[in-house]
Amino acid sequence: MTKASTIPETSTMIKTTVPTLYLLTNDDEFELLYRKLKIALATGVIGLLQIRRKQVLAQSNGEAKLYEEAKEIVALAQQYKVPVVINDDIALASKLGVGVHLGQGDGDIDEAKQTLTPDQIIGRTCHGDVALVKEAKQAGATYAAMGAVFASSTKPHAHTVSYQQLAEGCQQNIDICVIGGLTAENISQLKGLPLVYIAVVGDIMDLPIDSVEKRCYEWQQALTNW
Repeated sequence: MTKASTIPETSTMIKTTVPTLYLLTNDDEFELLYRKLKIALATGVIGLLQIRRKQVLAQSNGEAKLYEEAKEIVALAQQYKVPVVINDDIALASKLGVGVHLGQGDGDIDEAKQTLTPDQIIGRTCHGDVALVKEAKQAGATYAAMGAVFASSTKPHAHTVSYQQLAEGCQQNIDICVIGGLTAENISQLKGLPLVYIAVVGDIMDLPIDSVEKRCYEWQQALTNW
């Protein structure tokens, strides 16, 4: 998707509510990651946080290490009243008392609903497939994530979705999250879509630590102009 803004907006898509900025962790060394998260959360701009640490999990003691990291991150997020979801791990989400994000094939929504408390968020990856969005809604997911919107440093070879696919996803009566290559500058190309979550990794987390606060406020400005 390179020219999302060329697709005409329709009156049924217009939404006055500002989307929530949804921050995902990267694979920084934990001390640096924690410092960046503390700065980002302190701005008050972040409305949802996902713990995704694939390189940590790949280590021989990855599950134990992730649990220790996640406990600290969840405690930090609680200080700023920001809800947390764990990537792909229902058991860990339950252990920590947080939500979960499930990729296709990485967990069952019914299992998550039975395991987690009713107030915990359950997200589902749906790529650009509206049929998967419908499935997520029917299964009772909180939100459906669509993307990649643009190529990104996290997933440079991911298939991108069109504005029209996103518009159709937004018509399925489930909260829609967009992800993939989004920046405070290009997000304006999605104006007119009733998005609930805008997920960001690299545009904040891959920055030097002294740039994180400024970037969060640039995102705040971009979303204020939504």
